[in-house]
Amino acid sequence: TQVIRVLEERGWVDVVGQRDGSKFRRFAQSVTLDQLVRIANAELDTLNPRYALRRGAAGDLTLDVVDRDMGDEVRAPRSLSGGERFLVALALALALSGLEGRHSFVDTLFIDEGFGSLDRDTLDVAIDALEALQGHGRKVGVITHVPAMIERIAVQVRVVKRGGGRSEVRISDGGWGAGPV
Repeated sequence: TQVIRVLEERGWVDVVGQRDGSKFRRFAQSVTLDQLVRIANAELDTLNPRYALRRGAAGDLTLDVVDRDMGDEVRAPRSLSGGERFLVALALALALSGLEGRHSFVDTLFIDEGFGSLDRDTLDVAIDALEALQGHGRKVGVITHVPAMIERIAVQVRVVKRGGGRSEVRISDGGWGAGPV
């Protein structure tokens, strides 16, 4: 009955019976995107309250960024700087990990860089968010060369060049103490 109510509210009662199901798929994606935006905005409030996400124009499946420091100016994500874009992407990744039903939707989150574009305070907030995610049972993998990030990662997998096209993999507890694997 809740689905029917939402369909009626949006004027989409006729979508369920469509032969190819494309309108219903779009409806389901829309509902999921609304949930993702809600969770991502909660994450953004922690990471950087300057920004918020909202659904794109005309109810499509795109996103806009609301810049609260600029009088709620609506910006395209591509207009953000590297650090700003990274924070929004991180909020979306954290939100995606929070979308779950009976089983976890995303158990592991890998982040490949972007941390170098953050100032020290924002970097600390981002690391805290990842640590909190890990504390809730998620696995978080970070690929980084940022020293401040490396200092805060407890268990590390390091790839060390040995020359001649060879390398060595080391697993350590936050230092170089562990031997080759």
